[in-house]
Amino acid sequence: MAIASADQDRDTRKVIGQAVLRPRQQVEETVKAAILSGELKSGEMLPPEAELARQFNVSRTTLREALRSLTSQHLISKVPGARGGNFVQSVDYKSLGTVMSETVGNLLTLGSIEFTEVADVRRFLEIPSVRLAADHRSDDDLAELTEIVQRQKTASVDDPTIPDLDRRFHTLIARASGNRVLASLVAALHHSTEPVHYLDLSPEVGRQTVRQHAAILRAITNRDPDKGEKAITDHLNYLRTHISAHAG
Repeated sequence: MAIASADQDRDTRKVIGQAVLRPRQQVEETVKAAILSGELKSGEMLPPEAELARQFNVSRTTLREALRSLTSQHLISKVPGARGGNFVQSVDYKSLGTVMSETVGNLLTLGSIEFTEVADVRRFLEIPSVRLAADHRSDDDLAELTEIVQRQKTASVDDPTIPDLDRRFHTLIARASGNRVLASLVAALHHSTEPVHYLDLSPEVGRQTVRQHAAILRAITNRDPDKGEKAITDHLNYLRTHISAHAG
């Protein structure tokens, strides 16, 4: 009975202790908390490393280890040179796209994932993005999309601006959806795969692609999500056929 009573007493004691962080972790967590709370603003330069080491009462080596970890988390970036230093990265929805684009790009390069896997996810995201864009697009969105399609109509297949125009067209549609997370993901996946580079871009393929873009734009302009879904589905199926043929 006495043993049971002692165990019950231990179970009901208030827990106030927590693991003590190592110096590097303490520096990292403190700076991270300052960034995420807004105490350190986007673009703001951190104090010089010597000053930070003094404030935290740690060695320069410990401080640099913490800063490297924060850099790997895309919370800060180091700018070299006399006017350089450690700067707070932008922490908003666009950061999601940047981090994901770099990660997916690395995985593709290493061969850890396949191009077709990324293309499939793009498809799953771009179809609903067109439907949402048909409902939520603004006049400014339409003007920008129209300008892109007009430029595509007059561009030759060897025009170096074609990949950027294609990227802008698809990412602007995702942005017009009104869902910032969706926009970030579509932009990241499109940037990682750059489908135009995988196409056998003959004049006929170029013309068909522009016609398909124009059909997508018409559906968005007319606020017709059903026609928008059909148009983007036809476009993605066409791309898949020509990318697969080119890859083979």
